[in-house]
Amino acid sequence: MTWMVYGANGYTGRLIAELAVQRGERPILAGRSPEKVEPIAAALGLEHRAFGLEQARTNLEDVEAVVHCAGPFSRTSSAMVDACLQTRTHYLDITGEIDVFESIALRDADAREAGIVLLPGAGFDVVPTDCLAAILKDALPSATHLDLAFVVGGGASAGTTKTSVEGAAVGGRIRVNGELRSVRIGHRRRTAHFRSGPREVGSIPWGDVSTAYRSTGIPNITTFTTVPGLLGQLQHVFAPVLRTSLVQNVATKLAGKVKGPDERKRANTRAEVFGEAWDAQTKVECAITTPNAYSLTADSVLRAVAKIDGVAPGSHTPSSAFGADFVRELDGVVASEVRFTS
Repeated sequence: MTWMVYGANGYTGRLIAELAVQRGERPILAGRSPEKVEPIAAALGLEHRAFGLEQARTNLEDVEAVVHCAGPFSRTSSAMVDACLQTRTHYLDITGEIDVFESIALRDADAREAGIVLLPGAGFDVVPTDCLAAILKDALPSATHLDLAFVVGGGASAGTTKTSVEGAAVGGRIRVNGELRSVRIGHRRRTAHFRSGPREVGSIPWGDVSTAYRSTGIPNITTFTTVPGLLGQLQHVFAPVLRTSLVQNVATKLAGKVKGPDERKRANTRAEVFGEAWDAQTKVECAITTPNAYSLTADSVLRAVAKIDGVAPGSHTPSSAFGADFVRELDGVVASEVRFTS
């Protein structure tokens, strides 16, 4: 397959490119800036292209799949999806943004007509959580509620930090009776039973509020991570300030200086995911431990690219594309047995 990594000069894009070469793949590396993309391509011995998203259609004509890594995806995904539909190129990205998942899901009919797959969230956002949601739904088909929690180690990249800055101004999101609803961050707290032990977590807006609903049909979904109890109150108070263009521009510039975890830190840190689903009578839970979130992302993206041609055209989540057990195929992933708790 002829495939491309767009945003290859970013932290995660480069990890994907490096792992691809280690596995004998030869993707085309691309991005907006030739000065940033060319040295990476030269070091890896790969073809490269430099173009803005307004030129994506021309540059995708001979490409079968593109892995879009240039975020924030709320600003960049729509143009790349449009180009993929026009050129009949499979689209994958590494977003975790709820509104991006929602907007791409609305292009399902367009993707079917074009004969391509649209697969946002092919990395840590949201492969482990989405597959875990599907595992729990398989175990309890009558589930009406779903909680998903995660913790990650090793720190964040500049791209992840920029997206978090943008999202902090919006607040929390949950799924209630099938509808998205805005809430404050940390509006619910609970104990998540990770494989390493129990931890207190608070609600946050995470991509599964969109994707897990589409994967499972469970109408009530909340997502969690470790959140200080005061954060939700502060976010509610300062949200109007956080939404101003001045504060967003300053925060985004500062976020751009963040460096992602180095190879040693990635090798020595892990991520954990916990899920619980229930109906009126029964609860079921499961937990997963994964490698560092960025290492998992590079691995899952490469495996997704290899499988993408075998997926039915349309807009997909990871589990609807590859099945609930896709996460178990990834390097270093360990999953507990599904456990009925009541």
